Amino acid sequence: MQTPLLCHPATPDDIVTGITVEVDSLTSDLLVLDYRISGDIDRLQLPPQAASGFQDLLWQHTCLEAFIGFSDSDAYFEFNFSPSSQWAAYRFESYRQNVTALHPLPSPRVIVRRHGDELEADVDIHLGAIPGLGAAEIKGRELLLAVSAVMQSDQGVISYWALAHPPGKPDFHHRDAFALRLAGDPA
Repeated sequence: MQTPLLCHPATPDDIVTGITVEVDSLTSDLLVLDYRISGDIDRLQLPPQAASGFQDLLWQHTCLEAFIGFSDSDAYFEFNFSPSSQWAAYRFESYRQNVTALHPLPSPRVIVRRHGDELEADVDIHLGAIPGLGAAEIKGRELLLAVSAVMQSDQGVISYWALAHPPGKPDFHHRDAFALRLAGDPA
């Protein structure tokens, strides 16, 4: 099922008409996300294709994001996916605190395709490759998922999209943004 992302009211967007995400699969090892961006794609600032690999600061430009946390812990993980195929992964001990960059193997896979007025990005995250997200850590626990996107126009204007926005300025790290609940592997 395609779930719509909402544009933050303080960052209206006249280029992107909609963004949806589908959580295709959650197993003990694989999370598959299918993002679809609709609108005047030619007016989005998109990075050129690059070799897939870790790249810091992707969130400063057009990128797709996923945050994974547990209902029984303050720790969470942030994933950034660029249309260039580059990615970033981080672990936070608590809200925006004690961040550690992660370099999982296998690394996240990002495949981006354009179909007219739509940009589609398929993302695979091998949870077992992420320290703290393996089968043993997920077993019997409820996962919380926040899915979001940063869209930058060809004029440099940025809009922020998410499943849910907490009150105030855009903040994808806020617990209120973790709007999807997913069951981990049964105990």
